Amino acid sequence: MATGNLASVVVAVDGSEESMNALRWALDNLRLRPDGALVVLHVEVPAFTQAIEAHQRRITQAILDHALKICSEKNVEVKTDVVVGDPKEKICEVTANLKADLLVMGCRAFGPLKRMFLGSVSNYCINNVVCPVVVIKGT
Repeated sequence: MATGNLASVVVAVDGSEESMNALRWALDNLRLRPDGALVVLHVEVPAFTQAIEAHQRRITQAILDHALKICSEKNVEVKTDVVVGDPKEKICEVTANLKADLLVMGCRAFGPLKRMFLGSVSNYCINNVVCPVVVIKGT
């Protein structure tokens, strides 16, 4: 699916192996315009106490470090963005604000009962984002 006409691609990562596989897929299969940008996006859920917030920052940094290591192994420079809020809403919001040409994300293999209670971030984004979405499914 190589294309050289993409100006902006957002890859949402949450620390799961599925999201890192989505990042790998994007790096292996997409070609951006020379002035294009690949943005690795992580959404933090709001923390209620300082202790949780500090722990969450360490987790976020570990997630971004892992994503950046994958990118560096492929010799690809990316931008990173961290926002706080409901992941499904924030992914759609950032994708719209960046006027992204494509959103790439992983999908955890939740069963129907778990999905009913937790919702599906990828399903929400597919139905609410303004650009095409590629979902890399987990096994």
